[in-house]
Amino acid sequence: MYLSMRALQPKIIEWLNEDVGSGDITTENIIPQQAKTVGLIQAKQRGIVAGINVAGLVFTTLAPDIEFTPMVEDGDEVEPHTVLAKIEGDAHVILTGERLALNLLQHMSGIATLTSSYARLAEGTKAHVVDTRKTLPGLRMLEKYAIRVGGGRNHRMGLYDAVMIKDNHIKVAGGIKEAVRMTRNEISHTVKIEVETETLDQVKEALEAGADIIMLDNMSIEMIEEAVALIGGRAIVEASGGVTKERLPAIAKAGVDIISIGALTNSAPILDISLDIGEIKY
Repeated sequence: MYLSMRALQPKIIEWLNEDVGSGDITTENIIPQQAKTVGLIQAKQRGIVAGINVAGLVFTTLAPDIEFTPMVEDGDEVEPHTVLAKIEGDAHVILTGERLALNLLQHMSGIATLTSSYARLAEGTKAHVVDTRKTLPGLRMLEKYAIRVGGGRNHRMGLYDAVMIKDNHIKVAGGIKEAVRMTRNEISHTVKIEVETETLDQVKEALEAGADIIMLDNMSIEMIEEAVALIGGRAIVEASGGVTKERLPAIAKAGVDIISIGALTNSAPILDISLDIGEIKY
């Protein structure tokens, strides 16, 4: 798993500017200049850690000489009271960066934890749990990284790296075959075409049109099984819509290749994580 810290740093600067503005007026008026301290980031509940180095980047962006020491790695499952990282140095830096660092670490770890709980339900089948584009603006890179940390996979990153023909596209084009033809004539041979289907007739039309991926949208388990048999390995099969933990095992066993779940990013609760500082030294 890879996350570009170089690409992330401008966003960290932007988010710090949003939060800090002209200065942390609370810390500046309470904590003496040059004060030093040690902070411990700790998990308050069980979960999967994601974003530990992202949290560190917040502090080192504020002050390159801050000492941020991770005690765990992304992907580790931790128990309550586990120390995730130690921060040593300027007390102003630690207190000023605390909220942004925790916000990102809690959010990413929450996504990884939820993803892990879904991915485990598909174990023993060929199905892979993937995310969607239902991400928060500005956070897609981090959220999709957290999906991978939790054992899931990424769907397309944006509108630019894969074709997804949905119901509104089909209406405008006048049908699935025409929509596939129009896009196939314009895109690179390296780009795949996915078609969203709601009926078995649409599945047949998507197959005849040569779709690379066929999405089965909000279908019953019985319809999914019929669609998988109809497709017969001639296209990648994705199930989407109405995927709950209760339904996921049956969907996976129905023979699909991909199960996409928007809730992994748009409904994940945070993982409760805190930062506590020790004695202030002058």
